[in-house]
Amino acid sequence: MIVDNINTQDIIDREEDTQKDKFLTFSLGNEFYGIEIMYVTEIIGIQSITEVPELPDYIKGIINLRGKIIPLMDVRLRFKKEPREYNDRTCIVVIDIRDMFIGLIVDSVSEVMSIPEQDIVPPPGLSKSSNRYIKGIGKVGNEVKLILDCNKMLNEEEIESLSNL
Repeated sequence: MIVDNINTQDIIDREEDTQKDKFLTFSLGNEFYGIEIMYVTEIIGIQSITEVPELPDYIKGIINLRGKIIPLMDVRLRFKKEPREYNDRTCIVVIDIRDMFIGLIVDSVSEVMSIPEQDIVPPPGLSKSSNRYIKGIGKVGNEVKLILDCNKMLNEEEIESLSNL
């Protein structure tokens, strides 16, 4: 029996290649957003949330997901939008940023779609703070998807305080 040497870097490169240009899209009201699929670990329905005192208002609390404590961020509140009652379409998108799991509460998840790099343009540079969460604008047919920068959803201080939960 002949066994070929398997190069693990080739496997990693192929996995990254299958995720390249792939985005999970979701909605907040009438706006559509995209997250690079490589950050997404799972999507779950809204569930019972345990509130934790003295956290920012956009951090709704924590959930226990198969033994892991996951802090939850209401993306509407993070983006300074009107709060909305959670319903059966509300989802939690669990993402892995800098080796920390966090759940993003969104109005509804749409689909995983390919948005080629050439169809993504930088956000308008109105001010540094107004677009800090937006990495780019994806053009999909006649629609646009605001591509989030997962690494900027939380700053270092927020990551540190949430990792202690």
